[in-house]
Amino acid sequence: MLIWLDILTPKQLYFLVELGRRLETNGHDVFRTTRNYREVTELVKLRGVSALSVGKHGGASLEGKLAAGAQRIEGLSHVISKLKPDLSIAFASPEAARTAFGLAIPHYTINDSPHSTSVAKLTIPLASRLFAPSVIPPKVWMKLGASKEMMVQYNALDPIVWLKNFIPNPEVLYNLKLDNSKPIVVFRVEESFASYLLGHVQEGESVTIPIINKLMDAYDKSVQIVILPRYAEQISIIRAAFHNDVVVARDVVDGPSLLFFSSVFVGAGGTMTAEAAMLGTPAISCYPREPTIVERYLIGKKLISRSTDSEKTMKKIMEILDDFENVHKILQERARTFVSEMEDPVEVIMKVIENEFPRS
Repeated sequence: MLIWLDILTPKQLYFLVELGRRLETNGHDVFRTTRNYREVTELVKLRGVSALSVGKHGGASLEGKLAAGAQRIEGLSHVISKLKPDLSIAFASPEAARTAFGLAIPHYTINDSPHSTSVAKLTIPLASRLFAPSVIPPKVWMKLGASKEMMVQYNALDPIVWLKNFIPNPEVLYNLKLDNSKPIVVFRVEESFASYLLGHVQEGESVTIPIINKLMDAYDKSVQIVILPRYAEQISIIRAAFHNDVVVARDVVDGPSLLFFSSVFVGAGGTMTAEAAMLGTPAISCYPREPTIVERYLIGKKLISRSTDSEKTMKKIMEILDDFENVHKILQERARTFVSEMEDPVEVIMKVIENEFPRS
């Protein structure tokens, strides 16, 4: 059986590479596609993933997203019509969903981000299966075009797929020239080009910048500050704001390993905040919209905290650093219990595939 996987973001790469590996182990053929998108392009090379790049990211504007999506669908249609896969699987990829639908190929979509309503509405109605964490109520998906019959939920958060057997690599500290004997505070900037944040973040700004300014004033050089941008444009903005006073990751880094060695993580997105929570690293979300369902869930489990006020966020960072050993110990114990109760999302997907596509 030939299965097509479409990979659009770093998180999707981590998840779908593992799914693809296990599918191949079970005797299936796997074909991977991706797109020209800085972080994914670098990760594909870094991880040695064999994937055909088709199309590009559409940027920040709605017009750019529409044009890039249409061009990518056209490109994928030529490739996939010749390939003739038996099944298409993607993480909320509008282009994969539309291409599979147009070519009458069964399509599975995976999604843990109902707050990205535009993407959900473009993918879920065209899929035969929706796989999602059980923490997200079915009624949320039904408002976005899902039926009860198509939903398959798993008792887990998606990062468990790549964190289950995770071994931290200290090389990330060497690559970023960090000293493990001094506190490391990592900032992940927001997904400013995402459709669900358009209009919520001013162009040329980041919600993390005021927090970083306060942290620098309070700690001077005694704390190492690392900033993880998503786009080349964000690198320019951050370097203009801080020059050489912070570490700006120009290339994609081993995020889970960096989180493991960090003292505090401040995230304006979702995936790395969940990763930090599951690793037991003190994490503060400054996501610039109302909390997502997964974020509220992690707050309820006392694995992360939330603050969109720079002054309050700074105080939370100081409280953690002043009592780091105790805070870290408590969070690690909570994280171990939390992760141990999760099932494997990949196994859930594999069982559905084997049931719906039985081998002759």
